[in-house]
Amino acid sequence: MQSVDINKRLVDSYLELFKTLSPNAKLDLISGLSASLKTSKKYKSQSLKSLKGGFIDEKSSEEIIADMKAARTSTRKIESF
Repeated sequence: MQSVDINKRLVDSYLELFKTLSPNAKLDLISGLSASLKTSKKYKSQSLKSLKGGFIDEKSSEEIIADMKAARTSTRKIESF
């Protein structure tokens, strides 16, 4: 329900802005919106399973993790009391 309320408020705020436009500008806006609806594509959500195997390397996952841990650096200085 909350997204419906947000969409309604957004549309209402745009309608308030459009009141000040000339009739020709409103017609241009309508034709632009119509054209965008005709050309918009539906994007299919991509699941994480489709990304499996996206990173290919000769090393095993354990070797990659070990390399990442070895590359870590620390800038922390420990001072004795």
